[in-house]
Amino acid sequence: MIVFMGVAGSGKSVQGRMLADDLALPWLSTGEFLRMLVSGERRKDMTAGKLLSDKDIISLVQKMFTVINSHEEFIIDGFPRTAAQADWLIGQIKHGQLHGTAVIHIEISKETAKNRLLSRGRPDDIVDSISARFVEYDQTVKPILEQFKSSLVPVFTIDGNQDVKKVHEDIINAVKSA
Repeated sequence: MIVFMGVAGSGKSVQGRMLADDLALPWLSTGEFLRMLVSGERRKDMTAGKLLSDKDIISLVQKMFTVINSHEEFIIDGFPRTAAQADWLIGQIKHGQLHGTAVIHIEISKETAKNRLLSRGRPDDIVDSISARFVEYDQTVKPILEQFKSSLVPVFTIDGNQDVKKVHEDIINAVKSA
């Protein structure tokens, strides 16, 4: 399993799909699944930039894993986003349910991320929810990288401010060295 992490707008999905195409691997995006499956009040919360509960997200991820052979290599982006989710995923790795090949952390300036998000035109890409996602990323996602490192899952930080092709090249090189 290759995990893509980064602030909203960093290019996780673009790069995840590109890598999946290059390596002929399944690509799982929790964001895409959430937009497909979540409705009602939970969807309103989600579009306001609020996170769903760890229990809800882990349940969704478990459903995602049923559509692929999770014992073979695959790519996932948008998960984990909290320490509890990371603990669950690392537990799956430790118990042999999944193999942690690498974490690809795409680092990008907040200004560039904000501009990308505002230009893509999704309903949840408004200034207030973008600001909330930046705060959430700094407080909860960044510390997860340390959890992976201490669990001996290789973490590669990639400069996402570069041209899309250069970012992809850096990711390919990181995955090859994992």
